[in-house]
Amino acid sequence: MNMTRHPLVLSSSSICSDHVRNAAGEDLGKIEDLMIDLHTGRIAYAVLSFGGFLKMGNKLFAIPWEALTVDTIKKEFVLRVDKTRLENATGFDKANWPDMADPAFGSTLYQHYGLKPYWEDAA
Repeated sequence: MNMTRHPLVLSSSSICSDHVRNAAGEDLGKIEDLMIDLHTGRIAYAVLSFGGFLKMGNKLFAIPWEALTVDTIKKEFVLRVDKTRLENATGFDKANWPDMADPAFGSTLYQHYGLKPYWEDAA
């Protein structure tokens, strides 16, 4: 039996505007944009607008890509992060984005979500 695993690929335009839910199925918001690491070609962050049950206003939030999983049946993403961690996340407005290429920004962001920065594995 051939157990070759083929990559799951999606266009960036289909990912942007996809809805995001938490593990309990509550609507968190949607993906507004993707930030690509040009050195590795991988998605570093998804930029989310939180609406849904959090009601966090018009702010945007960078989320490490590893914190999201895709539900191919429901055609949405699941963010497996507890509500308190999301409520304590630092957001930004559409006119004032942080420097997402700054390693300090990335390290702080990944630490907030309890994840190891992917670029540390590449060293």
